[in-house]
Amino acid sequence: MLKKYKVKTIELGVQSANDYILKRAGRGHNFEDVKKASKLIRWQGFKLGHQMMVGLPESTRLDELNTAKQLIKLKPKMIRIYPVLVIKNTKLEKELNAGTYEPITLNQAVETSKELVYLFNKKKIEVIRIGLQNTDLITDPENKESEVVAGPYHPAFGQLVEDSIWYDSIVEKIKKFNVKVKEVEIRVNPQDVNSVIGHKRENAEKLKELYEVDIKVKADENIKIGKSEIKVLKTFTDFKEETTIQ
Repeated sequence: MLKKYKVKTIELGVQSANDYILKRAGRGHNFEDVKKASKLIRWQGFKLGHQMMVGLPESTRLDELNTAKQLIKLKPKMIRIYPVLVIKNTKLEKELNAGTYEPITLNQAVETSKELVYLFNKKKIEVIRIGLQNTDLITDPENKESEVVAGPYHPAFGQLVEDSIWYDSIVEKIKKFNVKVKEVEIRVNPQDVNSVIGHKRENAEKLKELYEVDIKVKADENIKIGKSEIKVLKTFTDFKEETTIQ
């Protein structure tokens, strides 16, 4: 029937590769079902997509990294990553109120999601979404209309993950210089400028606080999206000499 109506893609809500966690979450399937369905989808010529979650009850970071590794073996073309949010009037809300479930923090969700992206990118599997779409109901828990009670909610969750990936990339490149860097110029595609600076300038401030590095970000149409060029503008030796002269 799907072929008849020219459907091209089928996505599976896998959520976890751990059967205990799937049962704990009331998913109604096990990972063997996922394997069989994935093979059938690929064999029939459909484009396979997988969805997974971070922060499910009793799931750990290692469980989620293992889920990614198991999904990679099934050769999906695309992945969606969703952090678990507690929604009103659900069993999970009852567990939250009873103290039997504790949501992961926003920082934990971002860091784990980032590690998952690294794994999928390494195998050239496209991550097409990170975090739920913000709606009138799926919004800040402080909003009275929101259905979200708790969990790592952020209106730009995917952006936070992308910003964190850029931060790691910049730090890695700066560490490769053989001098103590004070100021650098980072040239990136115009589409990447905000991600390099970070949400609310978080990346720029972290670099300043942790490494005492000031950054100047410049847009350059000639640089491919996702790539960067870094040039040292000032080292600590230069800085000390200026201070001495003054």
